[in-house]
Amino acid sequence: MPHNTDLIDIVAVGLVTAFVLGALANRLRLSPLVGYLVAGIVVGPFTPGFVADQDLANQLAEIGVMLLMFGVGLHFSVKDLMDVKSIAIPGALAQITVATVLGWVLAWAMGWPMVSGFVFGLALSVASTVVLLRAMEERRLLDTRRGKIAVGWLIVEDLVMVLALVLLPVLAQIYVARAGETAPGAGAIVLTILWTLLKVSAFVAVMLLVGRRVIPWVLERIAGTGQRELFTLSVLAIALGVAFGASVLFGVSFALGAFFAGVVLNESEFSHEAANDSLPLRDAFAVLFFVSVGMLFNPMILVEHPWQVLATFLIIVVGKSIAAYWIVRLFKHPRSTALTISMSLAQIGEFSFILVGLGVVLGLLGETARDLVLAGSLLSIIVNPLLFAWLDRWQARQERAAREAAPAYVAPPEHVVPDTLAGHAILVGYGRVGRQLAELLRDRGVPLVLVEDDNELVRRARERGFLVVRGNIASEPVMLDTAPARAALAIFAIPQALEAGEAIERMKAINPVLTVLARAHSDGEVRHLLEHGADATVLAERELAYSLAEMVMSTPPFRPARGDTSPPAAAQPV
Repeated sequence: MPHNTDLIDIVAVGLVTAFVLGALANRLRLSPLVGYLVAGIVVGPFTPGFVADQDLANQLAEIGVMLLMFGVGLHFSVKDLMDVKSIAIPGALAQITVATVLGWVLAWAMGWPMVSGFVFGLALSVASTVVLLRAMEERRLLDTRRGKIAVGWLIVEDLVMVLALVLLPVLAQIYVARAGETAPGAGAIVLTILWTLLKVSAFVAVMLLVGRRVIPWVLERIAGTGQRELFTLSVLAIALGVAFGASVLFGVSFALGAFFAGVVLNESEFSHEAANDSLPLRDAFAVLFFVSVGMLFNPMILVEHPWQVLATFLIIVVGKSIAAYWIVRLFKHPRSTALTISMSLAQIGEFSFILVGLGVVLGLLGETARDLVLAGSLLSIIVNPLLFAWLDRWQARQERAAREAAPAYVAPPEHVVPDTLAGHAILVGYGRVGRQLAELLRDRGVPLVLVEDDNELVRRARERGFLVVRGNIASEPVMLDTAPARAALAIFAIPQALEAGEAIERMKAINPVLTVLARAHSDGEVRHLLEHGADATVLAERELAYSLAEMVMSTPPFRPARGDTSPPAAAQPV
């Protein structure tokens, strides 16, 4: 090679391998996260073949952590937490305590120091956001009471992990000092903790007093330029810039800085656009983060420490689940809710990797602990869909038994579209185009059902009084929830033509007389949509040109003379 290409190698090979294995995992109805981790194992130093540069992988992983935490902050919802605070806050704290104690007991049995056991147990206590939300969305549970409890529970776990990331370096300083010749006294320990909390508090104060004013102001000015790439760049600059500044000026972690950048940005009216524009890069670096984590995993842990791997797996899947189940039951919630929460939490993911990675860097954990956490994560994420499949069968049996015991009883449907609604319009997408269209249709008395998968946009639409089905229209259960068989019209206001074409074809198969209108951005997309059953399409750029041409021809210098019926040249189709 004429020059060093290590960075290109790891990005290219890592992403390609992650794509192939992620797609395979998805095909097997597993979380793509399993594929990303296995991709890391494939390109890591413990397997034959290509070996990626570990130092570069760690730096890319750090960027991935920052963008992951920025995404967590962007979607952090105090409202969602407050809706279920009576169960989510005490329940999550109790479950974290139980899981941490179980992890500590296992670490004690392996002869690890007490502090290592604490960090190890904490890493086992937090569930993966990616896995939990996917399981909830597939079963249409996010809008149910149990779905809201699960999301609120997850928010509390995330907040605890954010606090752990702040205090872990302090714990490491104390641990290292105690291991030396001069152990610090209680006063020195308290002073170290207070100093750390003071720096974090100063950073939070700056973000709340200055950041929440300056950041939205900057975004508003950039958005006003109409330069989309500049707006995207500003979002990423804020995320990474705040993370870097927090580390340099206040001594807090990159992850915490990025999290608060997301929280502050979440309050801006441009938060949804910021989330959408930064999503591709966040996803790409998140994948590289999981690949880099997989690279650290030594598969020999399964051979050398099989009982420890099994014990770790049982803590995650059995210990956490039992604890969550009984906690929910103690709060007088039904068995179905308790089982849903316990199955949702029977896995670990991204926060566990961040925490155990930091623990290894700080010297609080050894590489064996990291391998056990990774093995437990892989196994639990693979098993999680099987647990939910069992839960689905159990609930089906319960419902069947209830119907047989009381034939007159009809369970209230969990879908949001009433059975009496017919002749309605289905509007897919509540973005910039969908919002305006929804208001116009409602003003004209058109009965409307919205479809949107973004949590914030769902909340906004419901606050406006719209009937909203949450989810991706390409998912058949989501599409069926909109009652296409009884609808008169479907309007696709989303820019994803491939996704829209698939859904249109399914809708037409159910209701051949359904009129479908769709949005397109190219002649190719127009052809694709029409071939899949759309009755008419709107090519945004062309319609804009027509509208502007009509405005031009209505101004006095260009207005046709009275009696002249020929269309002006400027208004001809383009």
